[in-house]
Amino acid sequence: MGNKYKGTGENAAAEPDMNELLQIRRGKLKELQNGGRDPFGVTTYVRDTTAGEIHGRFDELENKDVCVAGRIMSRRIMGKASFLDLHDRSGKVQVYVKIDQVGEDSYRDFKNFWDVGDIIGVKGYVFKTKRGEISIHAKGIKLLSKSLRPLPEKFHGLKDTDLRYRQRYVDLIMNPEVKETFIKRSAVIKTIRDMLDSVGYIEVETPVLNTIPGGAAARPFITHHNTLDIDMYMRIATELHLKRLMVGGMEKVYEIGRIFRNEGMDVKHNPEFTTIEMYEAYTDYRGMMERTENMVHSCAMKACGTDKVTYQGEEIDLSLPFERMTMNDAVLKYTGVDFLSFKGDAEKAREAAKKLGLEVKESDGWGEIMAEAFDQKVEEKLLQPVFIYDYPVEVSPLTKRKKDMPELVERFELYIARCELANAYSELNDPIDQRGRFMHQMELRANGDEEANMIDEDFLNALEYGMPPTGGMGMGIDRLVMLLTDSASIRDVLLFPTMKPREEPPEA
Repeated sequence: MGNKYKGTGENAAAEPDMNELLQIRRGKLKELQNGGRDPFGVTTYVRDTTAGEIHGRFDELENKDVCVAGRIMSRRIMGKASFLDLHDRSGKVQVYVKIDQVGEDSYRDFKNFWDVGDIIGVKGYVFKTKRGEISIHAKGIKLLSKSLRPLPEKFHGLKDTDLRYRQRYVDLIMNPEVKETFIKRSAVIKTIRDMLDSVGYIEVETPVLNTIPGGAAARPFITHHNTLDIDMYMRIATELHLKRLMVGGMEKVYEIGRIFRNEGMDVKHNPEFTTIEMYEAYTDYRGMMERTENMVHSCAMKACGTDKVTYQGEEIDLSLPFERMTMNDAVLKYTGVDFLSFKGDAEKAREAAKKLGLEVKESDGWGEIMAEAFDQKVEEKLLQPVFIYDYPVEVSPLTKRKKDMPELVERFELYIARCELANAYSELNDPIDQRGRFMHQMELRANGDEEANMIDEDFLNALEYGMPPTGGMGMGIDRLVMLLTDSASIRDVLLFPTMKPREEPPEA
């Protein structure tokens, strides 16, 4: 039986268009179904080996029977014997298909009705071809699922970035390095869990829907609960609920979960993203520095096998310990201005800021101006890992003050590759001071700052029962994975990044 579904010629002009290709594949499916060989009727297939295992354990598996399953990514039809490349999650393996081994009926179906993209099962023995390529000599082949849409052309692949993000399923099929990124992401999250679990932390879950958007300075997503007839907010942080658990005596808790912020989108920001927040009783921000640098180092070793990584062409040294520098010392180093020399004097700070060409608001206090100087003049210089610590109280409403300098708080942020990776505090546990900070935030909100914190009365109530001295840290999982996979955009490390719907109708 001839293959009436083959292309109509060698040159591009003679090849069928997409609509015709789709119809051809549906025609092949119909023929199979009419013959009682419906691939979508298959429910299970027992496989005992992966492509990666065949390559890694060849000496052990040579001449032994194996059962594999995966997707056809290429095939070379040569009369009564053919080759195909089968890909599974672990990699690819070549399969040799011969008519007198798999049977005439199966071989005819393979030639006439199977396509690149189809998912198949293969039983056969492991061997090496004359050219030395590790392969499977098929004894039996089975179509497990039919691909009704052709994959992108082999040599050009799926290159359009927008389409890659929208059709991640095709991106994963065509670009093995993308799959590797998400395997590393999984390893990073598992490493964090293993590390914290091993030192007595408890993983918990807190609400995604809240009546107050608290724990961070961010604009929330708002929804409405019909039964309660109230507006609710998707969480912008897990902080305030986790601190309630510290009041309750859980002592070491963490949560890895999605956060939602209704803000701008760029290479470092997506409206929903993943964080790890952790809290530990009887320690402070210096204790959290050690936890944080050990966590980053462990993740690098697990995902990359080294603590020297390359990010966007620059080498980053993640060996321990990381550098530590106060915010004021960092600003002084890169601008020459010592903002602590006029602490509390907003006018002098504003004059210094203007000389540096900074954009500051007339309502900004001394601490807010120093923080702006850091954001605008220093952050872009911080390539190697560095803990920037001792922040102004004005920009840290949930943080404990420094005893010897109450204008500052015990807070740090970790910067790597010019990007903030983690934020940590010696947590404020004084309910009276906390109420005063919330009141200041509400004043900012009344003056138009939509990202200022709201007063959480239940959280204040919890603090009045007493929270132990506590260190807390939050880290962006996505940004850590970006660093460890050399990914330029946060969309590269999110399986399904937020995308604006296309206005044009989908391809037929």
